[in-house]
Amino acid sequence: MAASFEEALVDVWRQVMVQNASMVELGGKSYPVRRTSRKHLRQIDFVFGGEEFRGLEQNPETKSRWAKMARSGKKVMQFLAAGRYVAVVVDAKPILYSRLAAKKKAMRLTKL
Repeated sequence: MAASFEEALVDVWRQVMVQNASMVELGGKSYPVRRTSRKHLRQIDFVFGGEEFRGLEQNPETKSRWAKMARSGKKVMQFLAAGRYVAVVVDAKPILYSRLAAKKKAMRLTKL
């Protein structure tokens, strides 16, 4: 059974943020977890539904509400597509931001 977009995001989040994996398995493929050059935050580029996404560990040093959550000990990962934020996962709870993310959510239904 194919994973939904939210399930895929939580799966990536869990492998990177909880299991501290150096490689993420998703949809039968492996993707390396890298570190950003400046802040050494974990990031991963992966493909879901034929489109490229990036998962990026939340920088706790910014002023956003997500950074405040990260500072308080929550595990926060932002997800981008084509340079735009589309979702965030906080302690295994996915939150979709945009129409693009909603479209990804519906993608599973079109493939059945």
